[in-house]
Amino acid sequence: MLSTVAKMMSSEIFPPGWLQHLLVVLLKLTLSCASPVKVANGTACTARGPASYILVFTGRWSPQTFPKQYPLFRPPAQWSKLVAVTHNDQYRLWQEGALSSPGVQHFAELGVTMELVKGAKEARKMKAVSSMYRTAGIPSGIGHSSTELVLHPRSPLLSLMVKVIPSPDWFVGVDSLNLCEGGQWKQEVTFDLHPFDAGTDSGFTFSSPNFPTTPPENITMITSQKPNHPANSFYYPRLPELPPLATIWLKRQTRLPVRQHNHVSNHILPHHTKPQKFTETPLDCEVSLWSSWGLCIGPCSRGGLRHRTRYILLKPANSGSPCPELEEQAECTPHNCLAQQ
Repeated sequence: MLSTVAKMMSSEIFPPGWLQHLLVVLLKLTLSCASPVKVANGTACTARGPASYILVFTGRWSPQTFPKQYPLFRPPAQWSKLVAVTHNDQYRLWQEGALSSPGVQHFAELGVTMELVKGAKEARKMKAVSSMYRTAGIPSGIGHSSTELVLHPRSPLLSLMVKVIPSPDWFVGVDSLNLCEGGQWKQEVTFDLHPFDAGTDSGFTFSSPNFPTTPPENITMITSQKPNHPANSFYYPRLPELPPLATIWLKRQTRLPVRQHNHVSNHILPHHTKPQKFTETPLDCEVSLWSSWGLCIGPCSRGGLRHRTRYILLKPANSGSPCPELEEQAECTPHNCLAQQ
């Protein structure tokens, strides 16, 4: 009798074929969880296993290529440590057109990485970040730093930042570079880096004092004509675009690093690295406005002369336009003659 009732209850509560239906649902759920992660460009990385890369950052900030206000001392032109993060599309280290995070602001203005590291650790708990890497800084505008990276199929994106020193809040960087195309890791990537403004400091020149931007503005690329102000250290109106300020070179390695943890490292540069040849950017002379006319010297209205002057703001370089005359004279008029003694 009890067995008969149990059979009746089971048939009423669970319709025929319920076990098969449950197994199908569980199978679909398992496959969806195991499917490849979607990355920023809308494609899935189905590569088998991780990939190791050597990353080489090359600073190309030379006085020949960027002669305007080139920092020579206190401090001279140099690069901060490089900060790199491997992640998926649920994380952004920085993004052009968006506001800077507190971590980006502190790094772009001061070169401090504490907030960036804190943010990456929080994102790592959410499985959005895989690893963070750093290299030592470069004590001049020209030089190299490098490290080895390990990327995984679920975190195939690379973002990085390097601060321009000195500068108000300028940096170069990479935002969410996808190193996986379908089921293949890219073998080699090379591209140029241009300066960005973090939007948190309103200084125009490399050595500008701290002048916070209130309210903060979005991150924007600095070009040869933007900001459109002669005082801007990267303002070169004769150039259609700025030369590369730095470059990144990534090469896939045949092996994984023996030690896979976050640390500062500088590796021996690969054999392909050649001495750099810098193009010379012409820099035109810049002069001040004319001073007021001086008083007349000599006989009034009979050969007397008055003078005005201007001074050089920026000396020409690399075959730029020479400076114009710095002194000008004109004949006197009665109202500016010296009184007769």
